Amino acid sequence: MLLHLNTHPENTMPADTFESFQTAALAQGFDEVVVREWLPEQVVGTHAHPFSVQARVVRGEFWLHCGDATSHIPAGGGFELARDIPHDERYGPEGATFWVARRHAAA
Repeated sequence: MLLHLNTHPENTMPADTFESFQTAALAQGFDEVVVREWLPEQVVGTHAHPFSVQARVVRGEFWLHCGDATSHIPAGGGFELARDIPHDERYGPEGATFWVARRHAAA
């Protein structure tokens, strides 16, 4: 799966707290779980990661551009992104906070 948006993340990984998100992510085979903070109006140009990602936006909002599509993901939404997929990001006026599970091993 290259990109999967999830506007109902409660259907995948529990996330009442960071600790519950982390526990679920590790149980699903992710090997790293972090909190990422993004500045207001921050733009991150096209890049790719050497890991797959499952993330929950817990504060703010952002726009994820991948391929020919741009998706708006507000707080409460989530997304999955496969490793090595080029994408870019633009954050809203409040910036954003994500809980991010990373899987470094190739699937």
